[in-house]
Amino acid sequence: MYIGEKIRSVREDMDLSQRDMANLIPMNQSSYSKIERDVQEPNLEQLRRICQILNLDPRYLLNLGDYSTVTEDDIKLLKDIKAFINEHNIKK
Repeated sequence: MYIGEKIRSVREDMDLSQRDMANLIPMNQSSYSKIERDVQEPNLEQLRRICQILNLDPRYLLNLGDYSTVTEDDIKLLKDIKAFINEHNIKK
């Protein structure tokens, strides 16, 4: 299952519309629809918000369900992303 399919499935289970999700992220509904149809990938901030709103673990969306497959390079990348977010004062 692709990221968009997973997001759509959970969103529908929570009885949220695409418009609701787009408003909560925030982004326009058309762009959000593209994420669910796997036409467009969410950026880091959009992915973070989607996971917050739907109470999802990003590892589920990224098919990292077997956490033992997370490598040292993966952990370094996540630390680099966190440092970048903190350095650029990106709001949570």
